[in-house]
Amino acid sequence: MMPQSGISSAPYSRAFDRAGTFSSGIEGPGEMTALSYDIPLWGAPVTHRLGVAMAFDATPYATDLSRAIEVAAADAGCAVTFAETEDAAGVEMDAVRSLRAGGIDGILLTPAAGDDVVVTGLVRLGVPTVLMDRLATRGDVDQVGTENIQAMCDLVRHLAGAGHERIGLISGALGIAVNDERALGYRLGLGRAGLAWQPDLVACGESTAGGAAAAAGRLLDMADAPTALLVASEAMMIGVHYEVHRRGLRPGEDLGLAGYGDADWMAAVDPALTTMAQPIEEIGKRAVHTLIARIADPDRRPDSVRLPPTFHHRTSCGCRPMP
Repeated sequence: MMPQSGISSAPYSRAFDRAGTFSSGIEGPGEMTALSYDIPLWGAPVTHRLGVAMAFDATPYATDLSRAIEVAAADAGCAVTFAETEDAAGVEMDAVRSLRAGGIDGILLTPAAGDDVVVTGLVRLGVPTVLMDRLATRGDVDQVGTENIQAMCDLVRHLAGAGHERIGLISGALGIAVNDERALGYRLGLGRAGLAWQPDLVACGESTAGGAAAAAGRLLDMADAPTALLVASEAMMIGVHYEVHRRGLRPGEDLGLAGYGDADWMAAVDPALTTMAQPIEEIGKRAVHTLIARIADPDRRPDSVRLPPTFHHRTSCGCRPMP
């Protein structure tokens, strides 16, 4: 079960006396209930205690990521303690301090936007740490996330292949490495498609639904508006999709639309959205395994794992119907 806030620990303990009996807490004074020898008193020993600091409401897939971490940790015999960061540097700092005070062996961290202080502190203290999902431009810490540059490049080229020559970008908040990489991939895709980069076709959606809706509105209000929009995250696609429909535009017919990230609803709407889907389950699994490897060998060189996303070709991009 995922925590609503604060810190939640998966493992628990029960008190047994030296004779192997369990005190239920409801017997009379001195009474104890004997357990059958067929019932093991203790489960498998916990190999490591892993702390996870992340914002559970920051992305549509946070629940899936946390579930993948729990499964991978359980399979490895590890206990997991989650802490909410609210995607804010101050809260993140407190969450990491609480996890360390609880005696964890290592930390999985989705860093707060625009803050490197916590990561730097963990590295200097020698705390085994793995950054996941939201990666940083540094080589002194293990990281596991998705590939961004080539994936965005491919989306641009796909839209260009559908006949679009003015392709707008709804970019994420500035100062976050993954957002910068996706913006770079957009520019790379334009170049490879033989299209010129035009700064007025890029609008920052601030990584929020509301910010993205406003950014899409600014692009669509242009006299020479883009014929297609590329959206750099699931959270922002919510706002862009709303704004497009508010204007009475139909994706795939009046406007090409594609995005990085694939929430469940994107395949269910009509028309379905063309997307690049992040391998969330694999990110959680690899992050856990990387942290366990770091705990076992603190001196090995840091790894930076970029997992490829999966292209889902649907109808919102404006392509001709598939045969």
